[in-house]
Amino acid sequence: MLGAAVTAHWRRRQRAVLALGHAQADICNRHQLSEWASNFNPEVIINCAAFTQVDRCETERQVALEINGSAVANVVAAAQQVGARLIHISSDYVFDGTATSPYVEGTSTGPTSVYGESKLLGEVEALKYPRSLVVRASWLFGPGGANFVTTMRRLMTQGNGPLRVVDDQVGCPTYTPFLARALWDLAHIGLNGVVHYCNREAISWHGFATEIGLFVAPETKVIPVPTTEFPRPAPRPAYSVLSTSHFEATVGRRVEPWNAGLATYLQ
Repeated sequence: MLGAAVTAHWRRRQRAVLALGHAQADICNRHQLSEWASNFNPEVIINCAAFTQVDRCETERQVALEINGSAVANVVAAAQQVGARLIHISSDYVFDGTATSPYVEGTSTGPTSVYGESKLLGEVEALKYPRSLVVRASWLFGPGGANFVTTMRRLMTQGNGPLRVVDDQVGCPTYTPFLARALWDLAHIGLNGVVHYCNREAISWHGFATEIGLFVAPETKVIPVPTTEFPRPAPRPAYSVLSTSHFEATVGRRVEPWNAGLATYLQ
């Protein structure tokens, strides 16, 4: 989902892009990545590869820790080999979700799930390389992949009656084409370290579902319920709002509103 958006944005900017899927470039295979880097000689490598099925990560811990964590060292090695900048995508799940104000880049991490733990390990590996940037993002939706918006749209169009959606988890939806634009901006500024990017404003999953319903099926009733009504293998952060002040000050513009991305996606 994100890889497709990044590829499309770079090509619109008339830049050569080598967009590699898992079958071509398994990030767990260092030799494979080395060959691609040598042949293409990239200026920037953007790692969009991840094991993002949060609940499966709980039962497939070693797979998650390898793909999201230790395999990032292979991407770093490929970047080092050709002197490329590395942009690595991370997640709001590296935080524990107990905050009451937006997380800034320097806030202490404390993942509560295997997915969050594995993404934090990936950050550590990426930041061993001086020319790397870790971009933490949240609640991604957009064309080309399974996400909350596509799920809600499917349920609403099926007309299966009222939908019950949790109202005690708050975060910031992020439209992948907007994130792709942000990665373009960050790549050209040459920022290193860690930066947060998400769309504004913060909302609960119930509130987000309600907004989706306005586009898809205004007659659908969306009922707010607590997280306890939907027990899941992996705990979800109650509050995972990322502060984008650092991004906005560095890039010189505000982050986009997610509802503009939602309108574009659904229309």
